[in-house]
Amino acid sequence: MSTIQIVCAVAVPLLWGYQFVAIKVGVMEFPPLFFLALRFLAIALLLIPFVKRPTRQQFAPIAAISGFLGGLNFGLFYVGLGLGSGSMSAVAYQLATPFTVLLAWPLLAERPSLTTSAGVVLAFVGVVVLAAGPGLSANALPLLLVVGAAFAFAVSNVLTKRYGPFDPLMLMGWSSLLTVPQVMLMSLLLEHGQLASLITADERGWLALAYTIFIGGIVGFGLWFWLIAHCSMDRVAPFGLLLPVFALVSSVLFLGDRMTPKLIVGGLLAISGVAITQVRSPARPI
Repeated sequence: MSTIQIVCAVAVPLLWGYQFVAIKVGVMEFPPLFFLALRFLAIALLLIPFVKRPTRQQFAPIAAISGFLGGLNFGLFYVGLGLGSGSMSAVAYQLATPFTVLLAWPLLAERPSLTTSAGVVLAFVGVVVLAAGPGLSANALPLLLVVGAAFAFAVSNVLTKRYGPFDPLMLMGWSSLLTVPQVMLMSLLLEHGQLASLITADERGWLALAYTIFIGGIVGFGLWFWLIAHCSMDRVAPFGLLLPVFALVSSVLFLGDRMTPKLIVGGLLAISGVAITQVRSPARPI
C-alpha cells in the first residue's frame, strides 16, 4: 500500500470510531431503524443527481451489496448499538475483519500471508483485551446483533471487491437508495414514534444524523470503497481493527468514559497488529 492509501485506511476507522458516539446519541432521539433510513435517504438524495447510473451488469451486484451492507449490516448494528453499549458494540464489530479475511480466501483467491495472519491475530488480541470485563456478557442479544452485522459487512466487502471496481460515490448513492425501502419497512414493522421523533429531536440528534451522513457516510465509505478497489482485502481489512481504539477514545472525550490501562494496552496491541500486516507485500493469489 502507498503512503496515501495507508493514511486513508487509518482515517476510515478514525471517522467510523467517532461515529459510534454520533449513532449512540442519534438513536436516543430517533427510533434506530428510522434514524438509519433518514441517513440513507439523505445520502441518496445528495449523491444520485451527480453520479452515473449503474449499468445492467452492475445493478444486481449493487442490489446485493445494499442488502448486506445497508439492510443487514446497518440494520442489525443500529439496533444492537441502541440496545447495548458503545464500547461493547465497537469490540464485537471487529469480527468483521477476520470474517472478511476468511471469506476473501475462498471467494477472491486472496490467501493471507503468515505475516498478515500474525498481525490480524495480534490486533484481535488487542480487541479481546479491550473487551475483557464483566459487562460484556450482561446482555447477549445486542452482542449477537452486532456480530451478525459484522458478518454482513464482511460479505459486502467481498462482494464489492469481486464485482468491482465501482465508482465509490456511484456505489454509495445507488446502494443507499436501494437500502431505504429495506430499512423503512423494518422500521414500520418493528418501531413506533417515527413522525413524533422528527418534532421532538433536539440539536444533538440532528447533528448526530449529519455526522453519519457526511463524515461517516459519504467521506468514510467513499474512502473505504476506493481502498477496496485498489488494494487486496488482506491489506485493507486489518485496519478495521483500529476502530474500537478510536471508538473508545471518542467515548472518553465525549461520553465521559475514563481512560484505563486496559484501553491503553489493548489499543497499542491493535495498532501494532495492523502495522505488522503492512510489513510485506500481499501474498500471491492461490
